[in-house]
Amino acid sequence: NINIKKVYRIYRELGLQLRNKTPKRRVKAKLRDDRAEAVGPNDVWAMDFVHDQLATGKKLRVLTVIDTFSRYVPVLDVRFSYRGEDVVATLDRVCRQTGYPKTIRVDQGTEFVSRDMDLWAYQRGVTLDFSRPGKPTDNAFIEAFNGRFRTECLNQHWFLTLADATEKLEAWRRYYNEERPHGAIGNKAPITLTKS
Repeated sequence: NINIKKVYRIYRELGLQLRNKTPKRRVKAKLRDDRAEAVGPNDVWAMDFVHDQLATGKKLRVLTVIDTFSRYVPVLDVRFSYRGEDVVATLDRVCRQTGYPKTIRVDQGTEFVSRDMDLWAYQRGVTLDFSRPGKPTDNAFIEAFNGRFRTECLNQHWFLTLADATEKLEAWRRYYNEERPHGAIGNKAPITLTKS
């Protein structure tokens, strides 16, 4: 005969836990239904940060942005540090050349939830589509791009200075947009899909 209270007390003392029932799936775990596929250039952009460093060990942050329809990369902006206002300045500079996207998919990073970013998006009629915390698959396009960017560019170079990093990233961005064929878009270069 087993005393359930004694077993429970020993369990607690040992810091053990036993889940007695499977957790119910929450409704919010479903992908949001209102999320539309991009049907043209500047429909949906995806944005994130990638970290790297100079040869000296000084940290670098790269703002990566990709158009989910054309796979065109309007900007790879590298800095030592990034704040919300820096993201806004970079986006304004880029959007003056390429046009403004309807939606930008971002994670919950402090730079993306900042007041500066919120105001910028509101004033320009851009929707910020935040991925759910801990769900990088909500922004799969940028995650996949960042992986390729790391393999094909960041891991291939030593960066001596910020200017050196800027130059090498820009050269790779142009190659990626103008020459490199992409299987997802019929083995064409992204630049061919940027004109709607």
